[in-house]
Amino acid sequence: MSSSMFNNNSISISVSDEESSELGRMQERVRIKRKKQQVHRVRNEFSRRVVRFLLKYWMVLVFLPAAGLLVFEASRIGKKPSLDVELEHDVKKTPDLKINQTVDESKKKMEENLDRLDPPRCLKLLPPEELQHLEIPMHDESSPVKNVVYISEKAQHEGGNSTLSQLRSEGTRFNLFSGEQTLDERERSFKVSETAQIHCGFYSENGGFKISGEDKIFMQTCKVVVSTCAFGGGDDLYQPIGMLDTSLQKVCYVAFWDEITLAAQELKRHRIGEDHFIGKWRIVVVRDLPFIDQRLNGKIPKMLGHRLFPHAKFSIWVDSKSQFRRDPLGVLEALLWRSNSVLAISQHGARSNVYEEATAVVKKHKASPEEVEVQLTQYRQDGLPEDKRFNGKKALNEASVIVREHTPLTNLFMCLWFNEVVRFTSRDQLSFPYVLWRLKLLKNINMFPVCIRKDLVNSMGHIRKAKPLIS
Repeated sequence: MSSSMFNNNSISISVSDEESSELGRMQERVRIKRKKQQVHRVRNEFSRRVVRFLLKYWMVLVFLPAAGLLVFEASRIGKKPSLDVELEHDVKKTPDLKINQTVDESKKKMEENLDRLDPPRCLKLLPPEELQHLEIPMHDESSPVKNVVYISEKAQHEGGNSTLSQLRSEGTRFNLFSGEQTLDERERSFKVSETAQIHCGFYSENGGFKISGEDKIFMQTCKVVVSTCAFGGGDDLYQPIGMLDTSLQKVCYVAFWDEITLAAQELKRHRIGEDHFIGKWRIVVVRDLPFIDQRLNGKIPKMLGHRLFPHAKFSIWVDSKSQFRRDPLGVLEALLWRSNSVLAISQHGARSNVYEEATAVVKKHKASPEEVEVQLTQYRQDGLPEDKRFNGKKALNEASVIVREHTPLTNLFMCLWFNEVVRFTSRDQLSFPYVLWRLKLLKNINMFPVCIRKDLVNSMGHIRKAKPLIS
């Protein structure tokens, strides 16, 4: 109940308990409303600041994660250790049964990949029934070069009586195996005549690369050869797949090893049989390798197959990091005979410019800047174009697979190429366009795309680092 009283001109208002409570609730609601408005203002202000920040720095926020990912991926390039090394590292780090099981599964998967024969995507082979009856053509090439004479220590220089064994200079990689090719001789070697005279390895009997008499006899019987090599114990031996039985009867499979590889493979229980074979490969053990650089030693069977197999008409070279997986006669038909070519080699997958490739070689530490600069300086002086093209296709190659007919002209080409890698760097992709440019008579070359190279081989990568020879 409310009441009003008038006393001494003052007013006194009495408020009931219900009205007082109602007033308090109203004041509380006002405070809550003000508090909520304040919170909303703070949130709105924060949101506006975040938006302004994102609008101002969005490029930085996008760039930083991308840069971090790029650095991470770059650090992983070229750092694929072998399966054996990974196994040893993981077992030492965490000797757990699960790790061993995982590695065993990886090895098993790799072995399954070696046996898997995917159908070719780009390589157009004849059907098997036609390949079984395919004959090896034996025809003479119409070429200005009819004969190639290889200079040895017994040969005399033109216009002089000095033998090459008396001409030695320090600071080069020339030796008794390669012979000491002078710059004048190098220049004359590119001037083609009916009879070409050139250094082409095997200069002296004391030059190294010794092969047993029994192996030489076998190699002289080969008419068609698939060859590879592993020096320094760097790679395992992969058995070829995809060939027909008729090809096995006509084709020699020869793998060149040095004593380091022989010992490494015996430790893995990969032993050569009494017949000198491991699987389909005839193993030829080479002794007294002539160069300290194992890459350079590997160029001998890669480039000088015509000297190792003097009666062979055709050859296919496969790098040791790859597994050959096609019928060799079918490959010869597809890449040489069908297009009337005498040499087939795959284009480089990334670049066409020799000078850009030289920069990449140095960045990947595959050759020293000094030796690359010497080579490029010589090529610039000789006038080699930066982006050399051959019949509209880039001449820069990736030479892990080389398919060729052994003719005087292609033999001369391979000798010239070998002399360039001895004189300059072992990175043969730098010298191939130069030799092709200088030897202008070699026209019928099949520069096939990388897609075909992937059909030809399974690329495994190098298993371990090759051990250098001790000087």
